[in-house]
Amino acid sequence: MKPQSVTRSVFSGIVIPVILELILSVGLLGLSVQAGAPLQGSQAAADDDWSELVASMDKMHMAMGAVKRSGDSDVDFVRLMLPHHQAAIDMAKTQLLHGKDPKMRRLAQEIITDQQLEIELMQRWLKQQHAN
Repeated sequence: MKPQSVTRSVFSGIVIPVILELILSVGLLGLSVQAGAPLQGSQAAADDDWSELVASMDKMHMAMGAVKRSGDSDVDFVRLMLPHHQAAIDMAKTQLLHGKDPKMRRLAQEIITDQQLEIELMQRWLKQQHAN
């Protein structure tokens, strides 16, 4: 694998989902402040995609919270990264359904492709660990 591919994979596989989660977490603060405000026009449609994004994060947090510590740092890392990557895929699918910006839609498609490949790699690795 070329160094550029590794950098891109690490960036799209780890950095981008973490940044997206931080952005959404900060946005949750604003949502809680506006919780009592009535919905108007496109606000209601925007809330649909927002709800999907938050649901993806909630699902991820529950899955990550259910992971039991194995005592093997590598195994624990992979078990925690699997739901993290799946959440990135779920959020990217929401972006493809609701997003308009071509660059963000392209990024979402790349996230889906890259994260799925990384999930498959991690699942194969875990199976090899259990076989040994």
